[in-house]
Amino acid sequence: MTVAHHPTEATLAAFAAGTLDEGRMLVVAAHLAACPDCRRSVRMLEATGGVMLDDLAPADFAADGLVRAMAQLDAPPAAPVAARRAETIPGLMPAHARLLAPYDLGPWRWVGPGVSWRMVDAPTLPGGRVFLLKATGGTALPDHTHTGTELTCVLTGAFRHEHGRYGPGDIDEADDEVDHTPVVEAGSDCICLVAMQGRLKLNGLLGRVLQPFVRL
Repeated sequence: MTVAHHPTEATLAAFAAGTLDEGRMLVVAAHLAACPDCRRSVRMLEATGGVMLDDLAPADFAADGLVRAMAQLDAPPAAPVAARRAETIPGLMPAHARLLAPYDLGPWRWVGPGVSWRMVDAPTLPGGRVFLLKATGGTALPDHTHTGTELTCVLTGAFRHEHGRYGPGDIDEADDEVDHTPVVEAGSDCICLVAMQGRLKLNGLLGRVLQPFVRL
């Protein structure tokens, strides 16, 4: 697998620092599962952060810190997590299947001809959501931009738009300044993991007609 599109340096640094919300952490983790170069970058960033922590002055330990820590150890175990709804999705890398396994997945819902989505129950920022987007081979999505940000990792299949080809493991970062028209390559479904803040904004006359029916 050759990964051509990577997260920005700022996104990788935020991932290494643990400052991304869980939804975007999940999308970046899906990319890292397929990209050894970015895994090495994250390890370097984590090591750099560790050195910086060593240079910080020690913080005072709370007076009741030990008592609270021991109380946590003595607390009863959490109730078992209910059975997940994540059935096998054909074509996923084992690493991607393991990443999704802890999350409840909603049913596939129709978006438009050849396109459907399902919610991934991962915590994210207010006004955001995490979902799987599936499009059949040969499908052309309407020209669109975004009212917020969109972080996408391709899990299976591939698509193309004005900025290149995106295959398994590739990351596509977009915001309200990006205008693109993705077209799915023929031959197989394309499934992407997406963390989105805001909404899609469809462009052109057709977009204005379809916009009321698009819930992404």
